[in-house]
Amino acid sequence: MIRWGRQKRRNWQRRSQLEQVEVSTHWMLLLTPWIYFTSGMPQFLVQVTPQRLPLTLAGIVVALGFVQCVTAVRGLRQGVGHYLGTGEAPRRPLAAGLVAFALSTALVTVLVARGWVGDTVGPAMALFAGVPGLAGLYGLTVPPRRSAAVAAGGCALVTGAFAVAGMAWPTLLGTLIVLALGGLVGIFTPRCSAWYIAVMRELDGAKEAQSRLAVAEERLRFSRDLHDVMGRNLSVIALKSELATQLARRGAESVVEQLEEVQQLARQSQTEVRALVRGYREAGLETELAGARSVLRAAGVDCRIESAELGMAREVQSALGWVVREGATNVLRHAEASHCAIRLTTGAAGTAVLVMENDGLRPRPQRGGSGLTGLSERLAALDGTLTGERDETAQVYRLRAEVPLAAVGEAAAVGEVAGQVGGEGCE
Repeated sequence: MIRWGRQKRRNWQRRSQLEQVEVSTHWMLLLTPWIYFTSGMPQFLVQVTPQRLPLTLAGIVVALGFVQCVTAVRGLRQGVGHYLGTGEAPRRPLAAGLVAFALSTALVTVLVARGWVGDTVGPAMALFAGVPGLAGLYGLTVPPRRSAAVAAGGCALVTGAFAVAGMAWPTLLGTLIVLALGGLVGIFTPRCSAWYIAVMRELDGAKEAQSRLAVAEERLRFSRDLHDVMGRNLSVIALKSELATQLARRGAESVVEQLEEVQQLARQSQTEVRALVRGYREAGLETELAGARSVLRAAGVDCRIESAELGMAREVQSALGWVVREGATNVLRHAEASHCAIRLTTGAAGTAVLVMENDGLRPRPQRGGSGLTGLSERLAALDGTLTGERDETAQVYRLRAEVPLAAVGEAAAVGEVAGQVGGEGCE
């Protein structure tokens, strides 16, 4: 039993926030008819004359109330779907509930006319057990004003039937009030719950749209950087190529010089594009941290950064900057996080440790993409490591990168050469 409860708790925690809201709201709606049933029927039964025929009729009323609860439970989910525009109206449950309510009203009227039920609110409580469920089904399928008008008319008809049966006017007034309250509560409670679900879905869609816009903004930033790198060089290459063409047609000797400049510019552009793609032209780790915080906060994620002052090589900053960028992108696209913490500290043996932690743990692990694989390869070239950990207990996902503070081996040499080539091209 304990294991079953723990499994249910884990399954609940693995649901998204929207799924938790919808499930809890549906369960509250499904329990509401039974709450009215258990609160109304006992007060009715204790006032029935303890004879065979009255008790039989009262038992039938109880059975009809039970039927109304069952039909209400079966129809409420369908009614909410109809309100949200994802399903059809619950016509059959509504019809069955209406028939059961009409029969209950007729039997209670007979009990009132024969004096087999006390001259109190007992008859009203018998009908109160089924009114909210029926009113809720009807309220989800028609506009609220229409449903309120129909409920008011139904209350007036029931009160009129009890008056004809001989019920005293103080009891009639109490019956009218009880039935009116039950009808109004039954109409507006499911509608408010369905409206709440609709608002939550819209907010979830807006959050997803914000995430997509944040990713698109990051892509635009990269495209602007690429344009800044390539725009001027391509324009110069086009002009010098055109000039070389004109000089070649005239047989001028300077055409060779112009073509050599075109060749130099082309190689420079190639080097700069490679540097941009590989991260060698990035502004630095601090810029990436600031950009990640800005993008995440724009998407509604509370991002907090704890960054220590570390003396890192340029290649290490570049690699960790890529980790921050990829981690922020994954939070936006693959998680439903509300908080994200980024910590940059010093590890053992002179290493820089970057930890990104968010509370958007999905129910099931997503299929691995190429982003983290590429990061692992980039860090491996610097003798670094990249790990991703799912903490089921704390319901967080933790991305951890550890790189030596100084670039080593072949990666340092490659970075040095790339920096020299890029520097020469900018002069």
